[in-house]
Amino acid sequence: MNCKSDTRRDSYSCEVCGSIFKQKHNMLRHMRTHTEEKPYSCEVCGSSFTQKQNMLRHMRTHTGEKPYSCEVCGFSFTEKQIMLKHKRTHTGEKPYSCEVCGSSFTQKQNMLQHMRTHTGEKPYFCEVCGSSFTIKKNMLLHMRTHTGEKPYSCEVCGSSFTRKQGMLQHMRTHTGEKPYSCEVCGFSFTQKQSMLKHKRTHTGEKPYFCEVCGSSFTIKKNMLVHMRTHTGEKPYSCEVCGSSFTQKQGMLLHMRTHTGEKPYSCEVCGFSFTTKQSMLKHKRTHTGEKPYFCEVCGSSFTQKQGMLVHMRTHTGEKPYSCKVCGSSFTQKQSMLLHMRTHTGEKPYSCEVCGFSFTEKQSMLKHKRTHTGEKPYSCEVCGSSFRIKHSMMLHMRTHTGEKPYFCEVCGSSFTIKKNMLLHMRTHTGEKPYSCEICGSSFTQKAHMLRHMRTHTRECPE
Repeated sequence: MNCKSDTRRDSYSCEVCGSIFKQKHNMLRHMRTHTEEKPYSCEVCGSSFTQKQNMLRHMRTHTGEKPYSCEVCGFSFTEKQIMLKHKRTHTGEKPYSCEVCGSSFTQKQNMLQHMRTHTGEKPYFCEVCGSSFTIKKNMLLHMRTHTGEKPYSCEVCGSSFTRKQGMLQHMRTHTGEKPYSCEVCGFSFTQKQSMLKHKRTHTGEKPYFCEVCGSSFTIKKNMLVHMRTHTGEKPYSCEVCGSSFTQKQGMLLHMRTHTGEKPYSCEVCGFSFTTKQSMLKHKRTHTGEKPYFCEVCGSSFTQKQGMLVHMRTHTGEKPYSCKVCGSSFTQKQSMLLHMRTHTGEKPYSCEVCGFSFTEKQSMLKHKRTHTGEKPYSCEVCGSSFRIKHSMMLHMRTHTGEKPYFCEVCGSSFTIKKNMLLHMRTHTGEKPYSCEICGSSFTQKAHMLRHMRTHTRECPE
């Protein structure tokens, strides 16, 4: 009996790359990757495709058709595969696992991309600068730093962005939308990342460490900026005077010393400031707000720095020392002022009489002796004073307050100086001596009065 031979083939091979297919039509479709033939075209926009199915899927971008719906939330999709991937957000299914660390993923593509964190593979390269990337999308986004392309624009103000996500986040500055809230304090944020960073203020988590000194930080950026204190790197330079800075923000703030720009104004008095922080601190002089409290005595302060300096009155800490005599101070400014007693520097001069001072405040107080200005008034009797401290001391004549006490006899005084003078009656200290006869006195005024008995100068 004659048997007709079976002409069917078990497999079909690509003549170009050798890939094997079980069905002929799959092999023919594959050949188009070599020939670049795209026989299926979109009637609307003219885009062409290697497969009919891809062209039909593309057509849905024009028709808006989304035939596949999620049974849980009703969200609809153009492709069944995308809908199935979406359903895993409801079921929590993560069928793709990393063989190295066990991390699981909802999509195979995400798992493959993750694997590159272990292998170090970065298969996508920038043709301009050679930077490499694990994901093609990141490489394409990076290319825009070279081309300057910003394809996403804000419909409100026209600002343009390299990424869609950046544009969407920017839009919230117009809408005021803050979709991410802190579960602890309820504070809301425009970005999820900002909310997560904020949560560390509650948990105390500081996951970023300095390899040099071990300091820890809540934000990676702050750690990198801190590292410059070790390396001495100051990558931001002023174009006017050449001063360099560790942070870009510091350089921009410095530039205002050249431009005179003061973009932040007080709504109450109109005074303007170079930094927003300075303006907010100033506003507390109007509101009386003192948000920083001393845990020891309860004193309140308008600025955190003021509270920290005050705390040293309790701890006795004096971190700033004079290199000449070794005197120590609680504040750096006080140490610098003290240094002028060694250098003799008096940089502030009175425009009227030419008298010079080590401190600007002392010079301003002195100028009132020429102008007669007495800006501080007693609320009780109306007496006016050139210096606020003098007015405060005067107020004690009305209140009867005597806050300074003698530890020996309990006598009280309105002024600390008077208490210290009184103490000499107990200690017998007489620090002022007559250069002629050697008589000693507890007060300088008494010594000067005595000196007149030698000069026969009549006291006034």
